[in-house]
Amino acid sequence: MKAKAEAQPARLDGLKWALVVLLVSAAVLGNMYFDEAPLLYRAVGVVVFLALAGLVFTQTGKGQNFLVMAREARTEIRKVVWPTRPETMQTTLIVLAAVALVALLLWLIDTFLGWIIQSLIQ
Repeated sequence: MKAKAEAQPARLDGLKWALVVLLVSAAVLGNMYFDEAPLLYRAVGVVVFLALAGLVFTQTGKGQNFLVMAREARTEIRKVVWPTRPETMQTTLIVLAAVALVALLLWLIDTFLGWIIQSLIQ
């Protein structure tokens, strides 16, 4: 088992978070302010500002933890044994058959109970 050192808060994290919020706000407000500009230019501007905000985010303590978690998740996803196409089709057909059977049983129960209630009311 790996012993992980307790993460210490990175320096100037508060300032970095403020910059992230400022960049995201600038992207949103800039998109609204330049509503007469072509959509392509506004979209590029938003992407650039969000990319800068993401870059600043990765420099924070939480951003570093996120990057480590993303790398570990990528490693784990490679270990997954994915089903083959025939296995997927077979499982899907089994699920569809089970759903159809349960739907039929519920319809029969509903019809029977409706018939009983109908005969009691009349």
